Amino acid sequence: MLRSLVIAAASFMAIGEASASPVLLVSLDGLRPDDVRQAKARGLKLPVLSALAAEGASAKGVVGVLPTLTYPSHTTLITGVSPAKHSVSNNLTFDPKAINQTGWYWYASDVRVPTLWAAAHAKGLATANVHWPVSVGAPGLDANLPQIWRTGTPDDAKLLAALATPGLLPELEQRVGVPYAQGIDESVEGDATRVRFAVAILTVRKPAFTTIYLAGIDHEEHRSGPGSAAANVAIEQTDALVGQLVAAARAAMPDVTIVVVSDHGFQSVATDINLFKPFVDVGLITLGPDGKPTAWQAMPWLAGGTAAIRLARPDDAALVGKVRSVLATIATDPAYHIASVLDRSAVAKAGGASEASFFVALQPGFETGRDPAGPIAKPATYKGMHGYLPSDPAMRSTLIVAGPTIPHRDLGIVDMRAIAPSIAHVLGVSLPAAEAVPVF
Repeated sequence: MLRSLVIAAASFMAIGEASASPVLLVSLDGLRPDDVRQAKARGLKLPVLSALAAEGASAKGVVGVLPTLTYPSHTTLITGVSPAKHSVSNNLTFDPKAINQTGWYWYASDVRVPTLWAAAHAKGLATANVHWPVSVGAPGLDANLPQIWRTGTPDDAKLLAALATPGLLPELEQRVGVPYAQGIDESVEGDATRVRFAVAILTVRKPAFTTIYLAGIDHEEHRSGPGSAAANVAIEQTDALVGQLVAAARAAMPDVTIVVVSDHGFQSVATDINLFKPFVDVGLITLGPDGKPTAWQAMPWLAGGTAAIRLARPDDAALVGKVRSVLATIATDPAYHIASVLDRSAVAKAGGASEASFFVALQPGFETGRDPAGPIAKPATYKGMHGYLPSDPAMRSTLIVAGPTIPHRDLGIVDMRAIAPSIAHVLGVSLPAAEAVPVF
């Protein structure tokens, strides 16, 4: 079976290499597929996204990766492989003693497999990026405005200017006439500024492969909840921003293929669950007077609706057994609202973090709490969350494709790993590491 998939993938690549066309890849963080497919029923006016879906192909839903978080998902979208293979296993780097000042997986050096940017560049195609996650220092990018932030102070702008393609930021700020948005700004207004910069890149440079990431929908769904009035406004405003990008791309490159994706769906949440507590109670985590860990043997690596459990000594059979016992206890305790516990073999089968000895998944309506010293349960920090198991239909994400070679059709349910090789097919480049075959 595996051999036949490899042969099929190779034949798709051969077809793709014969008919290359430029691609604009737009990611709308948190956009649920039915927000577009059922826009009218949900009271949403989405003329741009609806028109793209009516013109081209779209999926009923995209099954994501473990965990269904932004950074692992976006790395899969640009590589075609699962987190176990590309190694970006969470949004935040593992930081059990909280010494990294909330450091994210910003750096492309963490990605262990080739990206679409590198594949396109190797083929001699011009590439560009605006704000895609895990893009700092990404090989193969000719024009790169990577996603990064630290404190949200003016020094962040200096940091971005230093990490962007040399000279690109001042050139674009002069052309656009406004400062570039701070990386920490996840609002629709911040997205609108980034779109102006992306439009300038498309207009002047006409890259064969461009990626842009917009965060405003996700930001509002976390704050107000999926399906809320505020989230719906953000979706409608983002639809207009996509319209600006599509118009600029088609004016610059009439044969461009537009690919709109999202990284995950959303669940409404009401309660934070403290998964640190059972490990603290049995001495596997030691807290200092400030309530922060000072020592650990087993530590939850929080991922919204799930948590990877990492062990200081993953090959220590006694420690593994003790952690397994702790997890078995809380899995039957209704106070913790555990949906399932995955062991190492189940995590590996799901393509999750190779560093995880276990994965704990919470029930809908519950998210992992961030306070190790807190009670088992307390009111949730957010009103919407993701990160749940990819098997949860609520976590399915969006795929819409429109271009001169894309017939109108329903793609059904798509594996997220199939999107990058599909884009490679359109670009006419090779992505041999991909774990799925093209679907468009």
